[in-house]
Amino acid sequence: MELGISTFGEVNPSNGESLSTASFIRMQELLAEAKLADEVGLDVFALGEHHRPDFIISSPEVALGAISAITKQIRLSSSVTVLSSADPVRVYQNFATLDLLSGGRAEIMAGRGSFTESFPLFGYSLNDYDALFTEKLDMLLQLNREEIVNWRGEFRPGIRSRGVYPRPYQHSLPIWLAAGGTPASAARAGRLNLPLALAILGGPPSHFVPFVKLYRKSAQEAGHDPAALPLAINSQFYIAENSDQAADEFYPTYEALMNRVGLDRGWSPMTREQFEYMRMPEGPLFVGSAQEVIDKIIYQHTLFQHSRFIAQLVKGTITHEQVLRAIRLFGTEVAPAVREALGVKQ
Repeated sequence: MELGISTFGEVNPSNGESLSTASFIRMQELLAEAKLADEVGLDVFALGEHHRPDFIISSPEVALGAISAITKQIRLSSSVTVLSSADPVRVYQNFATLDLLSGGRAEIMAGRGSFTESFPLFGYSLNDYDALFTEKLDMLLQLNREEIVNWRGEFRPGIRSRGVYPRPYQHSLPIWLAAGGTPASAARAGRLNLPLALAILGGPPSHFVPFVKLYRKSAQEAGHDPAALPLAINSQFYIAENSDQAADEFYPTYEALMNRVGLDRGWSPMTREQFEYMRMPEGPLFVGSAQEVIDKIIYQHTLFQHSRFIAQLVKGTITHEQVLRAIRLFGTEVAPAVREALGVKQ
């Protein structure tokens, strides 16, 4: 079981700060968070792409390049690269460059994203939402397999017998498919023999068991070994010394995030009762003491037999010191206990 941290780099200007000043401060905090995650022995640090004023990560590979210079072992990944609105050639080149900088630690998690701002920003139509992703994923996978590329598609000018450089330090870049629970995504990842990163941000995790079964069934039907396919679960988390402290410190930030997103999506306002329900042992939120998080990771492993758990930071108004404490507890208390319980060699 690999254990890691992901973040979208939420930025929350306060005390009259400009957005630029707050973004600068938050970026320096991200570097410190990644450095600590590496120092406490976590396996992965991931950054997710967004194009909104409340997040500072629009190009994960650039920020990960800076992180590669101050870390030694931790793998560096996007928690989502919005491939539908990106140029696969540039995505591949940027992550290959990151791979060279980091000595072979780069990964891509390719997805369609949970927001749609990138489509008009880069000149794409939401009417082509599915077709764009299908075509661009196919191209990215070909770039990863072949140095000299011949390509022809609908949404991008073709390539005829051209090399794409640089090539990565690894033989090929690990490319994960990032999904939020759509059955078509599970089937696609299985057919293509791709590692799957499943975000469970709402609803009981047990409801996602059929999704994971479909993923493995699709792999097997396509002639692949489902037992060899990596599976990651990504869920929001926060750890403090005890359960009540974690809940009280995290809830205001979580409530603000859910209500802000909910305004766009027509959700009802978040309540503390709903939050506490999601914190329960069989709920999706990993918010509590170290032992509660340990127990929940092990419980979910009985459901999914996944090979990686990514704990998603939601910072909001939580202080940088509290975030660092949560990472330290995750790396020094949660990770060793989970690895021992699941028989992972240190």
